[in-house]
Amino acid sequence: MPELPEVEIARRTLVRWFEGHQVKRAEATKTRIFRGAKPQAFEAIRGPLTRAERKGKYLLLSFGEQGLLAHLGMTGKFLKRPPGEEVPYSRARFVLDSGEVIHFRDPRMFGRIEPAPAAKLWSLGVIQDLGVDPLTDGLDVERLKAAIGKSKQELKVALMDQGRITGLGNIHTSEALYRARLHPSRAPASLTGDEWKRLCEGIHAAIAYGLEEQGNVDEIQYVEEPGAPNPFLVYDRAGEECGNCNAVIEKSEHGGRSSYFCPECQPFVPGEPRIAAPRRVAVVRKKAKRKSKAKRSRT
Repeated sequence: MPELPEVEIARRTLVRWFEGHQVKRAEATKTRIFRGAKPQAFEAIRGPLTRAERKGKYLLLSFGEQGLLAHLGMTGKFLKRPPGEEVPYSRARFVLDSGEVIHFRDPRMFGRIEPAPAAKLWSLGVIQDLGVDPLTDGLDVERLKAAIGKSKQELKVALMDQGRITGLGNIHTSEALYRARLHPSRAPASLTGDEWKRLCEGIHAAIAYGLEEQGNVDEIQYVEEPGAPNPFLVYDRAGEECGNCNAVIEKSEHGGRSSYFCPECQPFVPGEPRIAAPRRVAVVRKKAKRKSKAKRSRT
């Protein structure tokens, strides 16, 4: 699923694509991505992109007085194509004055597009309910502790709670915890001062790494797509060797989601406060396929 870095890359890419251009025509296919809204409202969009903002995993796009809230869901992405080129699973399209077309492609249709007046985008309920955005709001140790310090959830689950900290998902929480050397089953209240600092630094490092590794192409590939490279240090690397200590990366479940961690770099010490025993998933040791760049220091 696209998370904060992937959505931020989408925002930056849209700004670049729209620069010097205007929407000549907007088209939409009537699908569930418009749940709660009408495709006709999307089709009324015209003119230049005047503002492109992001909160967590949401894009807030303004075209003069017309606005658009967009969520990429699990498989959604924006693509730019020449005129007349067919794009499978294109659910909505911006036809530019150059003739090029910006498509919103979403095979599984978990994404969402909601037209709304530009002046009201930030007051929409789904935006108001979001927590701290590490990139745009700023995240330091005190804000991190205030957001999740009293949570009764496992550390991994608390970090993915969008009402506490927004933008982090399964991938970048696994990456942040690995960089911070913290087990995903830890209880937030058990963290020491040094561990809070490491966690805050790990979150920022994971986001920066995601932006760097995935942001230098015109069309982003999500790691779950067939044939896509995996640039991450531990995510989806169960059975491979840890790039730091050569232990075998393990997989466990937290809040119904898979988590990846190194048992040596992120040990769970007996007697250490935790929410629940981690549910381990059997893994088979396999030869690591990571790029040499992925072996860099966690911090």
